[in-house]
Amino acid sequence: MNFDGIVKGMLGRVLTISFIMATMLLVIVLQTTTPATIGPLGILFVFVLMYVSVLCALTFLLFISSRMIAKVSSSITLRRPIQPLSLVKAYYFSSVVALAPVMFIGMQSVGEVGFYDLALIIIFVIISCVYITKRTA
Repeated sequence: MNFDGIVKGMLGRVLTISFIMATMLLVIVLQTTTPATIGPLGILFVFVLMYVSVLCALTFLLFISSRMIAKVSSSITLRRPIQPLSLVKAYYFSSVVALAPVMFIGMQSVGEVGFYDLALIIIFVIISCVYITKRTA
């Protein structure tokens, strides 16, 4: 499969650079500080860096996997083939799904996370993905 066009557009470039920078900064912050020394703004910075890293990684993962699934399904199905996600649509879905682990870790840092809390996060992600599907169709 040929994925040369992923980073050609401006969104692909921004996502690639953001992923590299956020991951490097996250590693540096996590290796050099502790939660007690970094303070509340530093902890917020860590959560933002985690979100950006997961967002970029999920965007590329969704984009590539949708292309692979569309390629495989085109050889199997005879009717209308599955269309792969565009990078923008993969970004929309990833922006919601990437928030789930950050919310989970944030909720766990405040208190114990139970089944009810996890169910609320999952419901939020499902409703958001349905909304994105309806608005971008």
